[in-house]
Amino acid sequence: MSTVLVIDDSMTDREVVTACLKQAGIDVWTANTGEEGLEKINHSQPDIIIVDVVLPGRSGFEVCRELKAEAKTRKIPVIISSTKGTEMDKFWGMKQGADAYIPKPIDQDELIRTVKKLITP
Repeated sequence: MSTVLVIDDSMTDREVVTACLKQAGIDVWTANTGEEGLEKINHSQPDIIIVDVVLPGRSGFEVCRELKAEAKTRKIPVIISSTKGTEMDKFWGMKQGADAYIPKPIDQDELIRTVKKLITP
């Protein structure tokens, strides 16, 4: 079974994404902050990471950059999810190393399609 780490400080968004992924048969871990997410990744690596941009402490952009800079985590696909959905925001997210950018509110079908595409070798 594939594992997704969802890093989002909004309990509602975490619950919606978690329920959607679990319904698709995907195991889900959650973190409220970028630091908590990075700590979890240091202990055990998920197959994919979904991270919000606006987080307390480190932003989702910073988390993505850090993951993509480290040899042991650079191959983990990262999806940035944010209410910031302009083309410039998407461009900037991809420049940070993100593998996909999904605007909020999340389209659940698009989320499942994107996750499955990124975790299928």
